[in-house]
Amino acid sequence: MQGISGSSMGGLNMNTTPVGERASIVIFGCCNAGKSSLINAITSQNIAIVSDIRGTTTDPVKKTMELLPFGPVVITDTPGLDDKSTLGTLRVEKSLDFINQADLILFVVDASREATSDELIFLDKIKSSDKKYLIVGNKCDCEIIKNDLKVDIYVSALKDINIGKLKNMISDILSAGKKEKTILGNMMKEKDIILLVTPIDASAPKGRLILPQQQVIREILDRHGIAIEVQVNEIKDALERIENISLVICDSQVFKEVDEAVPEDIPLTSFSIIFANYKGALQSLYSAAKVLDTLKRGDRILISEGCTHHRQCEDIGSVKIPKLVRKHTGLFDEDDLIFEFSSGGEFPKDVSMYKMIIHCGACMLNENQMKTRMKFAKEREIPMTNYGIAIAYMNGILKRAMEPLKNI
Repeated sequence: MQGISGSSMGGLNMNTTPVGERASIVIFGCCNAGKSSLINAITSQNIAIVSDIRGTTTDPVKKTMELLPFGPVVITDTPGLDDKSTLGTLRVEKSLDFINQADLILFVVDASREATSDELIFLDKIKSSDKKYLIVGNKCDCEIIKNDLKVDIYVSALKDINIGKLKNMISDILSAGKKEKTILGNMMKEKDIILLVTPIDASAPKGRLILPQQQVIREILDRHGIAIEVQVNEIKDALERIENISLVICDSQVFKEVDEAVPEDIPLTSFSIIFANYKGALQSLYSAAKVLDTLKRGDRILISEGCTHHRQCEDIGSVKIPKLVRKHTGLFDEDDLIFEFSSGGEFPKDVSMYKMIIHCGACMLNENQMKTRMKFAKEREIPMTNYGIAIAYMNGILKRAMEPLKNI
């Protein structure tokens, strides 16, 4: 039987897979439909608080798990769709944002009661979203099944009826849509030597590498390549001592220095650019970079990051990129250009006031989230590029930085 594993089964994969690389399962339903009981039954753990009191789940609750045989997932439990209190309405509105990041929606309905108007409205919403979904009729152990929605599977979370079958259905749906792809694609071959340039400064996390660097190193090792990690001032020494370097990948903020240090015959790109490609967003982000040449006094620019971290004095998003944009445009005064910032799961509902959006590499966002943000901006005709592309463009090296990806 397929199921959820704990640390003793598939633990290494479960514990090391980043959230942005996990399939996202989001559970929706009205109050007391049994969403929390269902998530506990699926995971075989008491993760969500279960109570007969309406509105017990007040905020989305996430749990990263291993769904076998599919692989790593993140399951999100959301507040009841029919919470009509002032605060509840705000919670529901916020939880609906999770539709955008879902690979699969589990819409839980109470089989013992008739469909409500809130359920019908939500069903229309997910049908129009083109998301994959399952309607799960919970409490099937009731005397009479009254819910008249077209239910895909009836279960009882409390009595463990059809939970194994539901897990199989979830795994099959996610496996059918699973894309096998790599971060580096055909930029590397087995036994290639890849030089990674990762500056260690005030904004670098103490004692560890940032996620994109970790993921690239792991992929190089998995593909039987050789990863060489250096700082900017060590590039010359590395090039003198190591022959046949196939590719150089650098942190975007040191693009200019690395470009000057690495000979033209060695391919060069950045972590931010290869992750834009990995998330399926490269071409759109690339074409938007030229908007940097059209910025004028009074324009607003949104700098958006997918993660949440303590901003240091030389933070790339809030400090270095604004400085570079001001230098590129010649608009140096504080009031010439207006920079605004968002981070983590927050993204403005209204972007119409911005001339452009400059986004991070999105390593902490899944592909659905990144594409949703890009679609949102495109529909409102707001150009959106990313850190690596913008920095390479303003330094006049974008053509070189894109060259390694030309055949991907």
